[in-house]
Amino acid sequence: MMKKRIVVKIGSSSLTNENGEIDQVKFVDHVNALAELRSAGHEVLLVSSGAVAAGFKRLGYCTRPITLKGRQAAAAVGQSLLVQSYIDKFSEFGIVPAQILLTRDDFSNRDRYKNAYATMSELLERRVLPIINENDTISVRELTFGDNDMLSALVSGLMKADQLIILTDVNGLYDSNPNENPDAQKIDLLNEITDDMLSFADESGSSVGTGGMKSKLLAAKTALSVGVPVFIGKGFGKDKLTNMINGHGDGTYILNEQQNSITINQQWIAMHSEASGKIYVDEGAEEAILYNSKNLLPAGVFKVQGNFKKGDVVEVFGLNGLIGKGEVTYSAKELQKAIGKRSEEQTNRVRTTQVEVIHRAKWVTI
Repeated sequence: MMKKRIVVKIGSSSLTNENGEIDQVKFVDHVNALAELRSAGHEVLLVSSGAVAAGFKRLGYCTRPITLKGRQAAAAVGQSLLVQSYIDKFSEFGIVPAQILLTRDDFSNRDRYKNAYATMSELLERRVLPIINENDTISVRELTFGDNDMLSALVSGLMKADQLIILTDVNGLYDSNPNENPDAQKIDLLNEITDDMLSFADESGSSVGTGGMKSKLLAAKTALSVGVPVFIGKGFGKDKLTNMINGHGDGTYILNEQQNSITINQQWIAMHSEASGKIYVDEGAEEAILYNSKNLLPAGVFKVQGNFKKGDVVEVFGLNGLIGKGEVTYSAKELQKAIGKRSEEQTNRVRTTQVEVIHRAKWVTI
């Protein structure tokens, strides 16, 4: 069997009982399955919810707190309880876990983004199991992922995973809400996530979680956009994860065989960078970069907006709107001077590596 890199996301509802406490039967079952996946030679990253759910009872809350300070306090208590439980159970298999807490800012900041990749790569190289969660204790609303479904999708892209498994308490996706329509049909395979699917997906989560089926679809759409196939479903027993990666899981497989994977740098540009300006290109340049895989050259630019620097990310607009984003090799001031000049003329005045405004390797189509 070929070794794969798998991201597994376990939600709060898959970890806790109806009282919001860690359900030991569920918990041990997940650990056994993760250990079995590792024993088969696969690399595994675990995105685990459950910190808030595990901690709020200890603070005296009857239900999951709804205030930001309440959730952060519960996470502060619950995260240590959750990780200690993982440490204890994984030690039985000789597996060393490592805790990684992330915020949205760790993805938007390029240096921290690269550091996160380097750290998790080193842990995998050392056969350590990264256990990843949002840093709920310090996150503010503007910097949250919304739920760990999206976090798992972003991690799977960052780490160029071969598959993302989202474990939940239902066996996949249906063509309508099965709670309202007894004739709803289960979907075994999807090649895309459409707006219609998002419109009827359940937005509510459980009393101990934040993500419903809509959040899972959005996460799947994000993972698919960076070339990572997704499975959404449930299972029981030590072989459940192995069965899932072998195509025998009880749930829905979402994949697009035509989807090309993109580099880590391109992912950051597409999904996490903030544009510092805008560039407008003519029809010829638009066709060259969209359909002929060419670099964007100065001759195709006719308008510049913003005060960006060399190395910044800008949005690129064609005649009919936004077509992509990329990292520029010119400052706004330099590009203004270069507008309309032929690339041959530019070659005589600047280094060859600076002829293109945006190189293909630093471009993403929107």
